[in-house]
Amino acid sequence: MRDPTTAFLVVLVIGIVAGLLFNHFAGQGWFSRRITGSTNAMVTSALVGVAGAFIGFHLAGILKVAAAGYGGAIGAIIGALVVLWVWRMIR
Repeated sequence: MRDPTTAFLVVLVIGIVAGLLFNHFAGQGWFSRRITGSTNAMVTSALVGVAGAFIGFHLAGILKVAAAGYGGAIGAIIGALVVLWVWRMIR
């Protein structure tokens, strides 16, 4: 992903998909229900997934993993899942 626009869109899509899938399979955590209610849970999960994807993407770039082809996308996936898991585990 050498083009910044393509990288941005790929990371954005990874974060949204990860958030929606995580919300579907893992359900809402206590903190998420308390903050957002049940109606906005999907949107919140998608936004948290996007934040995690960007964190993971940039950490992969800092650690020079992104230079190896799809390292940035893999970092985005891992980052999204970790941030979503932490978001769900907060009590």
